[in-house]
Amino acid sequence: MQGLLDALGNPERALPPVIHVAGTNGKGSTCAYTRAILEAAGHRVHAYTSPHLVRFNERIVLAGREIDDPAFAAILEECEAVNAGAPITLFEITTAAALLAFARTPADALVLEVGLGGRFDATNVVDRPIAAAIAPVSIDHQQYLGDTLELIAFEKAGILKPGVPGVIGIQDPRALAVIEARAAEIGAPLTRWGREFSARLEGERLVFEMDGVRETLPRPALPGAHQIGNAALALAVCRTISAAQANAPVDRARGLQTATWPARLQRLTRGPLLGRVRPDWSLWLDGGHNEDAGRAIGEHVAGWRRADPEAPVHLVLGMLNTKDPRGYLRHFAGLVDSVATVTIPGEQASLSAEDAAAAARDAGVAATTAASVAEAVARAGADPRPGGRVLIAGSLYLAGKVLADHG
Repeated sequence: MQGLLDALGNPERALPPVIHVAGTNGKGSTCAYTRAILEAAGHRVHAYTSPHLVRFNERIVLAGREIDDPAFAAILEECEAVNAGAPITLFEITTAAALLAFARTPADALVLEVGLGGRFDATNVVDRPIAAAIAPVSIDHQQYLGDTLELIAFEKAGILKPGVPGVIGIQDPRALAVIEARAAEIGAPLTRWGREFSARLEGERLVFEMDGVRETLPRPALPGAHQIGNAALALAVCRTISAAQANAPVDRARGLQTATWPARLQRLTRGPLLGRVRPDWSLWLDGGHNEDAGRAIGEHVAGWRRADPEAPVHLVLGMLNTKDPRGYLRHFAGLVDSVATVTIPGEQASLSAEDAAAAARDAGVAATTAASVAEAVARAGADPRPGGRVLIAGSLYLAGKVLADHG
């Protein structure tokens, strides 16, 4: 990666101020909130995120707009020509293309999301970001990052840099200890959830505190209690960079209300699946796929149940075969009226509907298979009770297939 960037003239050294974001769960939402807060104050913001849901262009946002096809094709061809056939991964070559595009397009900031891990990630070529943020770390991608929380946290902490503020979201104490040790070793000052900053909901308001200063803000736009921590991490990042840039303006209130991040407890409001349920029902979509995501989404479903105990909730599940369906699904035991499992269409690495159903039963959740998402939703929609909800979940790849059909 560094060799290719050297040959390209080192675009990673010509970027606007970089906010580098790692983590297992919530890093995408943290990026979305950070970008929205900065854009609400009139800043032009680049963003690099992954994976995409429907179009690859979603990954590269240039000063607020997705890169268009001709520009992306041209810059990717330029990188391929300079690489001259040397071994390189898809993520590396597209990251190089993104950095080249970011360096050539004026902007005030770049929100740069880590692809996998951090220490050896293709994005970890920026010597001195303005801030490095680490969202909650949990078990995922063990085949690359290690099979313990401590090993995974060490990889995530690889984005910390000497003298660069590190902003650390909610962490398991084991992960936090690893992050703190790395920060102390290299001299990276830390701002940590529960110490230097915190947040809580009071009714429909978010109370955010950092370094002894309290601020009351609107409730974050993205649903789910877990989004409070993600929003707070973004707020802490923005306050940190505002201080670093002589109080550069940010609009925290409007940013919290305007942030969007598809397939994270997203309510579907159009598309063919809505015709499979009655008008008083709702369809929801989420791409979380590991145990901590299952816990967070399960807690949200529990909230639905508390608010309306008589309204049914049905789960439609598809997952990749590299994930742990039992760990994910055990958080739905006793909360959903049915589970229908599907094979993700067109995905070679999909867990089969039959294996997903067996995993659900192992987790204590009764499940049946369905030939398609449409069939599963229609089956759930046959429930005669009013006010039902259908949640389609388990994979960003499944979410992408659904969104492709729903605008």
